[in-house]
Amino acid sequence: MHHIVIGAGPAGVTACDTIRDLDPSARITLIGGESEPPYSRMAIPYLLVEDIDEQGTYLRKSESHYSERRIELLQEGVTGVNPQHRSVTLARGDTLVFDRLLIASGATPVKPPIPGIDSPGVHSCWTLADARAIIERAKPGVPVVLIGAGFIGCIILEALVERDVQLTVVEKADRMVPRMLDEVAGSLIKAWCEDRGVTIVTNSGVAGIEKDHGGLTVNLENGDNLPAGLVITAVGVTPNIAFLAGSGLDIDQGVLVNAHLETNQSGIFAAGDVAQARDYSTGGYSVQAIQPTAVEHGRIAASNMVSGESVVHQGSLNMNILDTLGLISASFGQWMGVEGGESSVLLDEARHRYLKLQFDGEYLIGAGCLGHTQHIGVLRGLIRGRVPLGEWKGRLMKDPTRLMEAYLGSVLGVS
Repeated sequence: MHHIVIGAGPAGVTACDTIRDLDPSARITLIGGESEPPYSRMAIPYLLVEDIDEQGTYLRKSESHYSERRIELLQEGVTGVNPQHRSVTLARGDTLVFDRLLIASGATPVKPPIPGIDSPGVHSCWTLADARAIIERAKPGVPVVLIGAGFIGCIILEALVERDVQLTVVEKADRMVPRMLDEVAGSLIKAWCEDRGVTIVTNSGVAGIEKDHGGLTVNLENGDNLPAGLVITAVGVTPNIAFLAGSGLDIDQGVLVNAHLETNQSGIFAAGDVAQARDYSTGGYSVQAIQPTAVEHGRIAASNMVSGESVVHQGSLNMNILDTLGLISASFGQWMGVEGGESSVLLDEARHRYLKLQFDGEYLIGAGCLGHTQHIGVLRGLIRGRVPLGEWKGRLMKDPTRLMEAYLGSVLGVS
């Protein structure tokens, strides 16, 4: 049985290891489009601040991991998939035939349609090549403009502050991390960063980027002009699906899969940032570009590739945990609430502490928090477990900090 895995990120590498564990005799081919060994993009900020070297980003620390596990690693792009011929076409023109295929091709940073976006000195922060370019330019005192204050942008922000650059962050939305936190929490993070010397510009996009005396000038839609020795874009990612054109696979926002993470083509599965799979909270299908989901997808898809659809994907819980210059924020499930639902709020603006719980009937369905790290595990457990709160729903409405008591009372029956 020949298993081909396209994509050498967390989903793909997890899948290969799972296949090998389940089928010692299988032939496994892992195809990655970069020249480096498989690595974690989430480790790049640690590379930027020199907490690790490049080898520290690798998903498997042993150089011989793939050879020892008899996983053939091809470092080449894929240009097409043919379900009828059960084949994959490589960039050099060769084809490989598979029995089972996993598409775990990940995502690519969105390139905003800004004049001058391709100028030298403008980079995303997605690959090791990007990291090398940023390290070369992000020296102490250098003016740096970071476009985007979402989840990835805020991770990069912290690394840039540690590199002691003169940092300005530009966010088109009215707050930081708008896809993870509400207006109150996003505004509190903004104030926290400004107190630590970072200039944050919200409610303004970038109109253009111009070369200026060996550097760059970033022209904002609000009329401001920012000098920059380095510009970094972090405005989101999009699934890598272009190579699947004409394949016959059902594609919407990503590659559509069923409860077994199998596509509409038998024996072809998808996982990770490219897969449009079930969302635990809504029951609908969406792309969740977060590493825990990628790892979960890789494990489940691989199990079904070997066993023949014996493992059901119950849906991934959308969750994000972010450290922004020492301020921990998190969101879980339907953190924005649902129509007809109720919410409970606790706010201490002076201490940058915020907790908002979202309810649908007697169930906790989502939460957003800032500075409340002691409840993160309990929040996830109550939401993911869909625990009926009973009388504890009313108590949490009055005091949302009683989460541990609610968990013990609702799950374990401790009064």
